[in-house]
Amino acid sequence: MKQMSEHTLPVLVVEDDPSLREAIGDTLELAGRAYVAVDGGEAALKVLGEQAFSIVVSDVRMMPMDGITLLKEIRARLPHLPVVLMTAYAEVDKAVDAMRSGACDFLLKPFEPQALLAHINKYELPSSAEGDGVVANDPASRELFAIAQRVAQTDATVLLTGESGVGKEVVARFIHRNSARKAGTFVAINCAAIPDSLLEATLFGYEKGAFTGAQQAQAGKFEQAQDGTLLLDEVTEMPMSLQAKLLRVLQEREVERVGGKKPVALNIRIVATSNRDMADAVAKGVFREDLYYRLNVFPIAIPSLRERPEDIVAIAHHFVTEHGGRFGRTGMTLSPSAEAALSAHAWPGNIRELENVIQRALIMAPGNTIEPQALNLVVRPTDTTLQPLRAAPERGATTALPEGEKRADNMKDLEREHILRTLAEVGGSRKKAIERLGISERTLRYKLQQYRDEGHFQD
Repeated sequence: MKQMSEHTLPVLVVEDDPSLREAIGDTLELAGRAYVAVDGGEAALKVLGEQAFSIVVSDVRMMPMDGITLLKEIRARLPHLPVVLMTAYAEVDKAVDAMRSGACDFLLKPFEPQALLAHINKYELPSSAEGDGVVANDPASRELFAIAQRVAQTDATVLLTGESGVGKEVVARFIHRNSARKAGTFVAINCAAIPDSLLEATLFGYEKGAFTGAQQAQAGKFEQAQDGTLLLDEVTEMPMSLQAKLLRVLQEREVERVGGKKPVALNIRIVATSNRDMADAVAKGVFREDLYYRLNVFPIAIPSLRERPEDIVAIAHHFVTEHGGRFGRTGMTLSPSAEAALSAHAWPGNIRELENVIQRALIMAPGNTIEPQALNLVVRPTDTTLQPLRAAPERGATTALPEGEKRADNMKDLEREHILRTLAEVGGSRKKAIERLGISERTLRYKLQQYRDEGHFQD
């Protein structure tokens, strides 16, 4: 096995003939390409579980696992990883079988070095995930960004689903940065965070005099994203009254401002996200079926943080560096025991919860090393009792804050405690809670999701 130190993802070469394996390695080395060379299918599957590759180049005739069987195994585990097969036998049936199983192409032995390099350059996955500020150590994450890289090369509408806090906006921005629209604007709007009364004008824009207070015309988010990408975050929270208008915009690729009469043609890419089961939302009648199918052109399900455990410590180190600079605590590190504690945690709030934990730890840690005590990980109750969860301050630590910040935090705490206490008093009934609180169901749902992400609430 031979590896080179390069910035690109390596090529995986699978060949049981030592002389040919060496020759292919020499070709790649002369071309300045990183590679890993193994002698069979079993060894290939092992290294595929350990690191990321841009492409697999494999022989067909191998023992005990032939190239077709290896190809099928790769497709089952890493569906979007490109595979090019090599064979000295030009059997039509094998070529057809390989293509049906998902091979990108065939190389007929003997082949020129230029032919090999041309196939690799044509089909390989770019490795921009690792040079794009994205942490993707876990195989599940590497597969996710490989898919995102592929769809980024098209203009297809993308629907990102997953639990709250898994990094849906990170993936959306990655798609934008790796698309032909990267020079354009990336515009994001959280459909759950804007009041219903303002959402239409925010999305579609408005003309002067369209309503009271409209002193001048204003372009909406759709127009602001012209030639770029528009992220419709938590699109399932959009009221039904606006879903029909959104559907028309997506169908016609033009938008009409509130109070306007002249449609504006759009040249944008749409990415939508949701942390809800959208099919269930359609079945319950809270989301239009036709809009769902319009958005669900290329769905990508983002795994939770607990489903990609190899990312946890790497992301934690990223946040230590990022927020350490902001907090004036550069040079901070995580102790091995802190890393173990992070790895053992369930992370119901996903990456957002991890980020919050690291920020608190940077503030609370007495020295330059973050120990488990500073992480102060909250243990969730095992029952379904509704209750706020508070983290006790580290022993001996000071909690003094500037007066303005303290007052703001207290207001947030009071609001959270009031909402959670009311919800508990009505036995968890959200219908009764919104009646007592005088807020909309959408607002309550949004607030509860915030409290989950912050580790204060579990239902």
